[in-house]
Amino acid sequence: MITLVAAISKNLCIGKDNDLPWDIPEDMEHMRAVTLGKVLIMGRKTWESIPENRRPLPKRTNVVITRNKNYELPKGVERYDSIEEAVEAHKNEEIIGFGGQRIFEEMIKIADELDLTLVNQEIEECHAFFPAIDPKVWEEAERDDRDGFSFVKYTHK
Repeated sequence: MITLVAAISKNLCIGKDNDLPWDIPEDMEHMRAVTLGKVLIMGRKTWESIPENRRPLPKRTNVVITRNKNYELPKGVERYDSIEEAVEAHKNEEIIGFGGQRIFEEMIKIADELDLTLVNQEIEECHAFFPAIDPKVWEEAERDDRDGFSFVKYTHK
């Protein structure tokens, strides 16, 4: 099972200046709960955006996609040149596409589910975006509306 996990604004923003453009503690709690025990596939910039004292994310397999073979990662963190290699290496495990933009753009084509926090904001000068959610491909399966955001799961039609 491959799930993409992200918080996105109304204009599909996922990042500004290599950081989240909002602070929603419930979203962080949700992300932790959804990703525990799973394989997280992320790009190098997403890896670097995690505060150094919090990485690798505990109780998860941290996988970084970078073509830089000399990129140094802590012991236990896996590096692959491509998403395909990472997915193949973990084909019998639950995989989470964890960001950023290029990872989401590639993985939405192979994902089984989207687990999104829809933030009721428009973000100006956004630097990273989530791909458009095609209603011909994805349908809303669950929704939990909160103050200023919603937790929404999408599955294939």
